[in-house]
Formats: sequence, structure tokens, C-alpha cells
Amino acid sequence: MPSAQGKAYKGSQKWLQALVNDSPVLLNRAIAESSSRPIGDIHWLSPLRRENYREYYDQPFIDILQVELTERPLGSSWPASGPRWDALGRSQDDQLLLVEAKSHVKEMVSSLSAKNPDSLRKIGSALAATKSYLHRVSDPAADWTTGVYQYANRLAHLYLLTVLNGLDAYLILVYFLNDHEMISGDTFVPASRPEWESVLAYQERLMGIRQRHPLSDRIVHVYIDVNDIEASA
Repeated sequence: MPSAQGKAYKGSQKWLQALVNDSPVLLNRAIAESSSRPIGDIHWLSPLRRENYREYYDQPFIDILQVELTERPLGSSWPASGPRWDALGRSQDDQLLLVEAKSHVKEMVSSLSAKNPDSLRKIGSALAATKSYLHRVSDPAADWTTGVYQYANRLAHLYLLTVLNGLDAYLILVYFLNDHEMISGDTFVPASRPEWESVLAYQERLMGIRQRHPLSDRIVHVYIDVNDIEASA
């Protein structure tokens, strides 16, 4: 279902809302420059100011992308109340963009909290299928439900759309640099791309994933300095 988030005043939500609504050219250029595959002009579908910065999840996220999962429906692969997508877009070439954004490292840490047996079964099956698809480069024993769960379930959704349903989809991971508003206590706020890259490399080691795998070309890592966003406003 869609979720009206309202205007954000700090963190990755704030900066992504600003990019989508006020500086889409900056975001689109960063994606195009970071992708190993050509991506056409992007029309952003969320989070839009006129919709109170609504974020989408479950079947409405499929509906707003204007596609059908004819081979493997979302409901058969994932339980209700699935991932909330920070942004969703569609290119002029019918490419689907699923966006997750981060301003600081703690945002990357998450674990599976579902308790319902049917939900656990669906999630476990989806993660196992994604691991199996990456079998040549992934450690089958790696635990994808503790610490790295959010990234794992995004990979599972990318696998669902592209491999199981044959759609031209991309996972866009946006990392903001120099978000000094988020600095407090032991919160690590990367100021440079190499700092983020070291964290991401550690995350993939925990998941047993090597640098290159069958979904690599559909995962786009984008690094944007918040100072550039403010300058473009």
C-alpha cells in the first residue's frame, strides 16, 4: 500500500525528496553516470510533493510502475507489509527504478522481525531462491536475516522482477555524502565515496557475495554530496 510520509526535514528522506522534486536532473545524471547499462530519461513516480511525499509498498508499488508480474505475482513470493521504496521511477525505455537511499551507516543495519509462520516461510523461500541464483558467487551458509536483511530483501525483489518475471528493473542505491545534520554520538556519516565503498564491501562479505554476480549490472550505486543538492536548489 502507499504510505504518506510527509515532508522530511533531515536525513536521506529529506535529500531524496529534494532531488526527486527540485533537482531531478542532478539525480538522473548521477544514475546515468553510475550505471553500467544505458538508462533513458527518468520519470519519477514517488516521493512526489503533490502526493505528500507518498512512498509505495506491496501491490501498489507494482501498480504505480504500470507492470504486471505475470509469471510470479508479488503476493506469492512475499508477505504483506513488504519493503517501502524510498523512490520509484520509470524511464522512457520502460526501465523500472527501485530506489533505496542512505545518509549514514546505521541506516544499513536491519534484521528480520516477522513472526508469522507463513510470512517467515515466504521470506525464507524468496531469500533462498535469490541465493541459489547467485550460487556460484554466494556463500549458502551466510545469514541474510540478521544485520543485512534490508539489502537482502531488496535483492530478492530485484530477482523477482527481473529473473522470475523478465522485467527490465534496476536497484538504485543512493548514498549521500557530508550529511552533517546526521552526525551525533557514534553515528558514522561518510564524507567520501571511498568511505561508503568500504562499508558496502564489508556488507557484501557478511552476505557471502563477491564483487561481481549475475545481478551486478542491475544494481547501481550512486554517490551524491548534499552540498551539491543545496547548490542546485
